[in-house]
Amino acid sequence: MKIKTLVVSIIVLALLAAGAYLLQRPSPPPPADSRLNQPIVDRATVEKAAKIRIADGGKIIELTRQTDGSWKVPSYFDMPADFGKLSGFIGNLTEAKLQRLVTSNAERIARLEFKDTKVDLLDASDKVVFTLTLGKNPETGGGRFVRFGDEQKAFLASFSAWLDTEARNWANAELTNIKPDDVAKVEIPFSEGGTVTVSRAKKEDSWTADKTPTGQRIKADRIASLLSSVGTIRFTDSTAPDDANAGAAKANQRAFKLTTFDGKTISVAMGRKPEEKKLKPPSASNDGKTGPAALGSVAELAKKDDSKTGEKKDDKPLAPEFETIPAGPVFAFVSHSETSAPVNALMGKRAFQIAEYTFTGLPQKADELFEAAPPAPAPAPATPTPATEPKK
Repeated sequence: MKIKTLVVSIIVLALLAAGAYLLQRPSPPPPADSRLNQPIVDRATVEKAAKIRIADGGKIIELTRQTDGSWKVPSYFDMPADFGKLSGFIGNLTEAKLQRLVTSNAERIARLEFKDTKVDLLDASDKVVFTLTLGKNPETGGGRFVRFGDEQKAFLASFSAWLDTEARNWANAELTNIKPDDVAKVEIPFSEGGTVTVSRAKKEDSWTADKTPTGQRIKADRIASLLSSVGTIRFTDSTAPDDANAGAAKANQRAFKLTTFDGKTISVAMGRKPEEKKLKPPSASNDGKTGPAALGSVAELAKKDDSKTGEKKDDKPLAPEFETIPAGPVFAFVSHSETSAPVNALMGKRAFQIAEYTFTGLPQKADELFEAAPPAPAPAPATPTPATEPKK
């Protein structure tokens, strides 16, 4: 009986131990998220999006896809978007990968600073099809903490793109994109000396001018520099077309006219309000001073004392004083012979300010276009005619 009781006790204890183990054993780890080591968003999702919305620091910028596949910036005068900038951003978004799941704990997620820094993709009906919220950067290593929508999961992703919410920065700043090899003729204006026209029959030909001084020729590198300046203009800012500075620039512009080999003409004008020197108005008596200051300076008091004693000083009239008003910002005005060219519509929307060096680097005088021509080669000496022997 004792052995039987012992066996039963052992069995009971084993069952209790097994039950305790089953009750206390840790739950199996959740399956790994299938998105790990995958791009944040696949390119197909981006390509289907009709709108990209970027938010950060309380500012929001939206880019909208057009029916022809191009993108615009509605909040910046509906201008075309900078394709290179947009492509780079999309590339960063689709190439960044989820590296690891950081936490699913709400308290820990709150410490990762998920606020209003977001990227949304929307469809044609303005329905959000993808949302990525960005938190802070990790203290060590690279990347960024991210969340998808309202999920209670925080990931670390290899995402490092800057979320630019300045609308102007997303607009395509290109006003001209004229390849030098396409230009057959350039009309170059000068304030003194009228206009010099340079031309060539084919792109490999040398430039010739209608007003080449004797003994000189066109300076090819100067024309190449000019074509680079007027052919690749980008704006730095824009204002209303009736802006006073833009009006003053138009009144003092230099208009270059380019003709391409296929017969198109592009006028590229640049100008600015010139520097001014104005006579300073005479100062009011005592400059409106009161109290002891109204007595004037020591020199002025001495002058008054001299007038009382009758002594005369060799007083000279004061030279007039001028103040210099700096030149205004530089503006560019472009027109294309093809009425459908996008730049024509842009010029109707805004006046475009450009970098100062683009304007100041242009040739200021006609003689900058020419250099001394090499001397003509000396004629080859005549070959003497051999003498003929007399017949015998």
